[in-house]
Amino acid sequence: MADIQAPRAGTGVKKKFMYVNRKAPYGTIYALEALEVLLISAAFEQDVSVAFLDDGVYQLVNGQNTSGIGMKNFSPTYKALGDYEVKKLYVEKDSLDERGLKPEDLMEIVYEDEGENFAEKPLVRVVNRTELTEIMAQQDVLLNF
Repeated sequence: MADIQAPRAGTGVKKKFMYVNRKAPYGTIYALEALEVLLISAAFEQDVSVAFLDDGVYQLVNGQNTSGIGMKNFSPTYKALGDYEVKKLYVEKDSLDERGLKPEDLMEIVYEDEGENFAEKPLVRVVNRTELTEIMAQQDVLLNF
């Protein structure tokens, strides 16, 4: 039987990392920690994608105002993901529906497509539960927050 080893650093082999966000944006450290870790992974040029499901869909709700809870609103940071070459953001439609949200309730997050004269293209893709399960199965590493 062949010995299976992880790729060595510097070999150019990219792993597929998916960050799975299941928690509301405030009240715990999970959402902010997930964002920070995913930015670090993207800076190291890994194949990074992000999924928002359960209460994690609230992380992308447009017009968040945290002044009443005394916490910094970190949601605008999601708009920088395209600059880090993170171009795969998946939002589970079933989770939106269960919370009375629609795709229009989410902030607009875009990236500039260099291949098309820097045309702005949406990063957020709303998928059903089955599609998200299939996407997750294609990942090398799933990190749940």
